[in-house]
Amino acid sequence: MSISWPRLAHLRHVLGRRSLRGSASWMRLLSFSPVSWLCARQGNGAGSLAPGGTIFALSSGQGRCAIAVIRTSGPASGLALRSLTAAREPPPARSACLRLLRHPRSGEPLDRALVLWFPGPQSFTGEDCVELHVHGGSAVVSGVLQALGSVPGLRPAEAGEFTRRAFAHGKLSLAEVEGLADLIHAETEAQRRQALRQLDGELGQLCQDWVKTLNKALAHVEAYIDFGEDDNLEEGVLEQADRDVRALEAALRSHLWDARRGQRLRSGVHVVVTGPPNAGKSSLVNLLKPGTTRDVLETPVDLAGFPALLSDTAGLREGVGAAEQEGVRRARQRLEQADIILGVLDASDLASPSSCSFLNTVVAPLVTQSPDSSRQRLLLLLNKSDLLSTNASAMDTALPPHMLLSCRTGAGLDNLLQALKTELAVVCGDPFTGAPVLTRARHQHHLQGCLDALGHFQPDTDLALAAEALRQARRHLSHLTGGGGTEEILDLIFQDFCVGK
Repeated sequence: MSISWPRLAHLRHVLGRRSLRGSASWMRLLSFSPVSWLCARQGNGAGSLAPGGTIFALSSGQGRCAIAVIRTSGPASGLALRSLTAAREPPPARSACLRLLRHPRSGEPLDRALVLWFPGPQSFTGEDCVELHVHGGSAVVSGVLQALGSVPGLRPAEAGEFTRRAFAHGKLSLAEVEGLADLIHAETEAQRRQALRQLDGELGQLCQDWVKTLNKALAHVEAYIDFGEDDNLEEGVLEQADRDVRALEAALRSHLWDARRGQRLRSGVHVVVTGPPNAGKSSLVNLLKPGTTRDVLETPVDLAGFPALLSDTAGLREGVGAAEQEGVRRARQRLEQADIILGVLDASDLASPSSCSFLNTVVAPLVTQSPDSSRQRLLLLLNKSDLLSTNASAMDTALPPHMLLSCRTGAGLDNLLQALKTELAVVCGDPFTGAPVLTRARHQHHLQGCLDALGHFQPDTDLALAAEALRQARRHLSHLTGGGGTEEILDLIFQDFCVGK
């Protein structure tokens, strides 16, 4: 059970105004949680261990290839290795050895493979593991998998079960597990670098530093509760704890304010191409991502190393038929959801009613936004620059900042990509530098919970409530890296893994 704020206030009333010596121990007892006890018993924050037995799976990609990797994890891994190689002892740990694999029952040769033995706990999962590097033909892979299935105690692995066992045995924190999942699904350089940082434990280390701050403050508060009346403590203990907590609050607010950047980096930045009809929007999309467009089309694309969801929209104009009006309505709706807007105008037709309307209704409101707000970002492109005469400095000087582009010749495309890279780095954050960003809504939820709990830390009014506030905040941080012991959250995280991982 966990103690609520009203219950805690009632407890303080029951204790009365007498000395609170020893009350910190009561507080720890009454905030005891069976889930926390189970997590402590397992030493990893998981609600329960992965299903037992020994598992096996193909860990490399499906289809014909030069080498396929099949691996096992569990107590019967050594038996499986001996059964397939007819050897009494496994090869030296973590050393590749060439062995002939045979079916355990028929003795039929299956393949000549490299065999690696990883005795637990010095393995990825913390259990005994075997890797078989076989030739990648489908018949070979199928034969070896069938042979493993015939070994007593072995069963096919479920999706993500290898990684889940690594988490259950304390080999990976939950944040590192999520980093591994993001690394597997990374499609751009920025996603890869951010996932590697999380897999390397940077977010977990940051949380550990925050937990240390909370532990230190909590120790000071509880010491003051137990011994404050004896004047045995140094002066300024509570003041120092309060300063540390307020500094932590500022750090948490900074990360929460920045949380959207990490989620954009993981799922993609919404980049919308818009403008009046016949300005060259579809041509621009085809330059950035070859394909065809009609009305609103959203396609994932790697822009300068960053993930983006690129949308081509119908031309914005008024007084059209019902079908085209629906396309315009969808285009405006998508425009409201955009992170970055690529506004496209015909450089040779800037005085047309459609161009003027676009400048007044779309471009002008975006340009006048406060630069300090979390605003949509605009890149204004004047397409068809190849149609301008060589002495055409007749460009309207009243236009907002813009770039010249020719989708037909490609002139100006490099400048556009460099400008896009700059804007994307602002929207997503730079994955190469700075503190690790929050890439999932779960991270944001627990940091917000921690911040809310710290809002109740008022050591100058009630020390018991202040101590409980620190415990609640610490609990949220432990959930961020350890999962909080709920199977539902773990299931959602591990379902994104493939079977062999």
